[in-house]
Amino acid sequence: MSRSSHFVTDVKSSSLIHSRENKITETIAAIATPHGVGGISIVRISGPAALSIAGKMTHAHTLNPRKATLKTLYDDNDHPLDEAIVIYFKAPFSFTGEDIVEFQCHGGTIVASMVLERIIELGARLAEPGEFTKRALLNGKMDMTKAEAIASLINAKSEDAAKLLSRQLKGALHDYVESIRTKLVEILAYIEVTIDYAEEDLPGDLYEQITQKLESIKEELEKTVEASRSREGLIEGFQIAIVGKPNVGKSSLLNALLHYNRAITSDIAGTTRDTIEESLKIGTHLVRIIDTAGIRESGETIEKIGIERAIASAESADVVIALFDQSAPIDKDDFRIIDLLQKQKGQKRIIVLLNKKDLPPKFDLKQLSDFDPIPISVKEDTSVLIEKLRDYLDLQSRSHDMILINKRQIHQVSKAAEAISRAQSVLAEGEFELFAYELNDAIEAMAAITTPFEREEILDQMFGSFCLGK
Repeated sequence: MSRSSHFVTDVKSSSLIHSRENKITETIAAIATPHGVGGISIVRISGPAALSIAGKMTHAHTLNPRKATLKTLYDDNDHPLDEAIVIYFKAPFSFTGEDIVEFQCHGGTIVASMVLERIIELGARLAEPGEFTKRALLNGKMDMTKAEAIASLINAKSEDAAKLLSRQLKGALHDYVESIRTKLVEILAYIEVTIDYAEEDLPGDLYEQITQKLESIKEELEKTVEASRSREGLIEGFQIAIVGKPNVGKSSLLNALLHYNRAITSDIAGTTRDTIEESLKIGTHLVRIIDTAGIRESGETIEKIGIERAIASAESADVVIALFDQSAPIDKDDFRIIDLLQKQKGQKRIIVLLNKKDLPPKFDLKQLSDFDPIPISVKEDTSVLIEKLRDYLDLQSRSHDMILINKRQIHQVSKAAEAISRAQSVLAEGEFELFAYELNDAIEAMAAITTPFEREEILDQMFGSFCLGK
């Protein structure tokens, strides 16, 4: 058997978590619905004792799988706790691959908490954040791409993000990774033939075929990384920073967009000393909008900290809205803002607004010729700005490229592309053994996207961002 075949076998046998023996023996429970007043609360149990616990709580001798049954739930003194819909999912035909019982009890925090406490009294323990999904992963019910898509879908910030993540739940990223991995294994097999049968007559264009295939794969990976980085805001939520010198109307603009007076406004320069962040719905997108301190030369310690944070917000934002007062002559503080915009140009969307359009113009518009400034009166009408923002955000969503949904996935694809670059270099020098080594690195990097790490503490960290009951 060639080294490539050994490698493929090793990846399948030792890396895929669901092939190992399941050592999970504890039964876990959690409230799966948000805390607060509502029509229904769902309490979920998963594990070997789930059915037994449900039987003790309902006084039922049997529960038919996948059949909703109205049952009374009892406490340890056989007093009724609630009347609930009980559904039993028999292993392995459940979300976690284990026995699961769900109690759909009346909403509110008290009833659900009482039901959960009784479940724990009967031998279950409180689930850790994301532990239900973690068990589904370990039991082979899903791979890491689906698990991460579930976590991101719960926190989706736009309809387009939800649609993209739903495609990943259906296996779009899994199929993409497997396609790339298969191509790399095929190339590795070619090179193994060259190593093992160096004295035989091989196709004269074999080297050329390998080179072309490698270049095509690398370009595809780099395109995926670039598209994913440019659209991180689609998954994580776009950030919009409002910048400008003091008293140009930044806080007034924030208040106008939010339709209430969130920020204090006054004619006193430096009123806003720190960043103010709020969520705002623009079209189908939930964005984070940040009002910043006025940027100017200042010797006051607190104000200087606010200015530093304003600049940092502009540098990290997906969109920068820069406000200038068109009724005042340009000054050194305006030039400082323009210099900041020039440094960010080409890296993100920049929208320049000339506020106070109802007053006689005095601003030198030539200094803003690179940014196509928009006249506006933020206290009267912001519709033109909202339209610009909505068009940009919608444009970021219109992509048929494969999108990686978090930094871990981006890192792994970047790592694979770098390994391919190194493989190309050593192949050009005829170092076939080193070439095989680098290609193995690329294959491992891609495999890690769908296959979780073996180390338990890393899995705990990854699933710790999930909510309880998921």
